[in-house]
Amino acid sequence: MAEQTEFEKATDFQFKETDIERAHALIGRYSPSPAREHLTYATHDAMRNFARGYGDDNPLFGSEQYGPATRWGGQIAPPMIGIALNTPLYGDAPDPTLKRPSFRGIHVFVSGSSWEWFRPVEAGDQLYSFGGTESVVEKKSEFANRSIILTYASVKMNQRAEVVAISRTLAIHTERKTAREKGKYNAIEPATYTDDDIAALDAVYAGEKARGAEPRWWEDVQIGDVIQPMAKGPLTTTDIIVFHAGGYGFTPYAPTSNRLAYANRQRIAPFYVKNEYGIPDVAQRVHWDPAWARAIGNPMSYDYGVMRDCWLSHFVTDWMGDDAWLIRQHSEIRKFNYFGDSHVITGEVVDKRIDDGRCVVDIEMRGTNQRGDVTCPGNATVALPSRDRGPVQIPPPPNDIQQRATEMMARHQQLVRERQDRS
Repeated sequence: MAEQTEFEKATDFQFKETDIERAHALIGRYSPSPAREHLTYATHDAMRNFARGYGDDNPLFGSEQYGPATRWGGQIAPPMIGIALNTPLYGDAPDPTLKRPSFRGIHVFVSGSSWEWFRPVEAGDQLYSFGGTESVVEKKSEFANRSIILTYASVKMNQRAEVVAISRTLAIHTERKTAREKGKYNAIEPATYTDDDIAALDAVYAGEKARGAEPRWWEDVQIGDVIQPMAKGPLTTTDIIVFHAGGYGFTPYAPTSNRLAYANRQRIAPFYVKNEYGIPDVAQRVHWDPAWARAIGNPMSYDYGVMRDCWLSHFVTDWMGDDAWLIRQHSEIRKFNYFGDSHVITGEVVDKRIDDGRCVVDIEMRGTNQRGDVTCPGNATVALPSRDRGPVQIPPPPNDIQQRATEMMARHQQLVRERQDRS
């Protein structure tokens, strides 16, 4: 009963118009990211463990002995490592009249993303970021009636101010109380599996293999080619723990333990909601605490949307091989992926062309759960090596973005020197 009372208190919030106004005021205003992610250096261990966090055993990402024999000359990071690797970027103080919206008591989840990649992350690299809100859209939601969709753009650059990637993430903000009362997903039952069901998934796992050192030549790929399916799941608490162990999920709320958790509660008290034992615990536990998940309108705990982004990139990089380059990827997170759900990712080549001198193919893909629901459709563009045109040339970033990155890093370094002079 006490737990129910706490949950009702924690979900009894609605959108504040001032928060929505603040979000609109920030559109187009890029600023440096002060966030220190769980990872700040791309060490051999960091790259390997991030890949293992979503089930990727590609030796290009996981072995420092394998990498030197590839075209990259060393181990490189998985494409999506930018979600877990960031060093604070110093910059000028923001306009004090422009305050970030708090959206207190409002639930947020990722509903899709778009990524472009311009150079690999190598051992010893750091990532710095700058970006901001690109759009704010209000929509009616079947899940929670009213929702606010924010699109965040983030430019990732290394310590040499070279732009590594540009991401755009769609974040849906919903009212927890409304979602709970509507109960859109209440009828969904947890998945159960027979030995035959597990054997069928295991057969998909057994057929998976990273392309590796064998080049996938552009000339050999045809429109309509079907890609080897990939299995993911059934989703368990262990999967969430391993994903966190790989580096994701510690910013901006910084889940911590013991004395650090105490300090974090003083910083962001509303983020902590008492559990069944009367203990304040992070609202982020919706991803592993089924009682709290039900309190905000879901029948079970569920994954992070970016976990499925990692799955889709895993699907593509396994297929394309060491000598190719993932140019871009777009995903939509359309449905929840609940504990017990399993997915099979399928896809095919839908186009093949020469684009600005590069031999590229377009891929359509989708993750389908055991209910037959496509929860995460996506598409990607891959540059492949060519027998006639030679090795892949990675596309450069937009000139204006690279110039801005150079300026941001120069200001960062100036501020670092000033701090050192004062110390």
